[in-house]
Amino acid sequence: MPESFSYRESGVDISREAEGISALIRALTFRRTGTFTMMGNVGHYAGLIDCGTHALALTVDGVGTKMLVADRVRDWSTIGIDCIAMNVNDLYVMNMEPVAFVDYIAADEIPIAKMAQIGIGLNEGARQANIDIVGGETATLKGMVTGLDLAGTCLGIQEKNRIISGEAIRPGDLIIGVPSSGIHSNGLTLARKVVDAHDAWDERLSSGRTLGQELLVPTRIYAEALRVCRTTAVSGMCHVTGGGLLNFSRLTALGFSFDSPLHIPEIFRWIQENGNVDPDEMYRTFNMGMGYAFIAPEGSLPAIIKEVPEAAVVGSITREPGIRLRGSSFS
Repeated sequence: MPESFSYRESGVDISREAEGISALIRALTFRRTGTFTMMGNVGHYAGLIDCGTHALALTVDGVGTKMLVADRVRDWSTIGIDCIAMNVNDLYVMNMEPVAFVDYIAADEIPIAKMAQIGIGLNEGARQANIDIVGGETATLKGMVTGLDLAGTCLGIQEKNRIISGEAIRPGDLIIGVPSSGIHSNGLTLARKVVDAHDAWDERLSSGRTLGQELLVPTRIYAEALRVCRTTAVSGMCHVTGGGLLNFSRLTALGFSFDSPLHIPEIFRWIQENGNVDPDEMYRTFNMGMGYAFIAPEGSLPAIIKEVPEAAVVGSITREPGIRLRGSSFS
């Protein structure tokens, strides 16, 4: 029996992260007075600011240890796409239109050639999301940072009456999954651990790409979500990131039944088989081929498929709380 790998044993404990986040949020008790105040609570995909008839939204995210994959493959030209994607996708789920972005780079020293390649990716991500990169910050943190870390913050805007928070989700709504481009920017600590254990960075998959190249495929930017929300009724949306299917629990206390998950791409099957990873562990760590999802009434399905032809029904909303995968409880 091959060695069994898990995200926690690879160095990332999702439960501990959740506890840490909860501890931090409990300390955030101050609320601004006057105009332009916060809407709702901390904990959704984006934080909202009341601006009269409109709301502004802010997200922040980075590429995590995908940067180490770029270092291993020695190609940093797409990593900027990931940084922008992880931010704008978190805005799309609330039907917020991304408009501006700032990046933050922390490094032990500033590598000029690597910075130039990162700029190429950031520019391409901005093009795909139709946003302006209005500034950023670079910090040399010798002794604190080893290597280079890339993160960013994105600003979005929307009319208040067009914001989608998940409050409209009802039992019977369909869960309509949209394929991912691959592993995106989550679970790389576990993925790298398995690839390292087999010294398989140069092993080729059926696509012709090496495992290193496959892990570096940039995160898909789901800009079509804005078009969908302009053309049909959508109850909620989910960006499937770290935590996998657990991300859906952010949207409603109702239940999610995933009866027909999307096709699992080869990269995830390779990780599961070669890492002897438990199936539930895979679905709570990776997107498993579904990077985004719409939750909508059945009548909206044709319009969603028209805008996103590769989307497919993967399940439905239930009155019974919790997440079920092929009929089994998932947590």
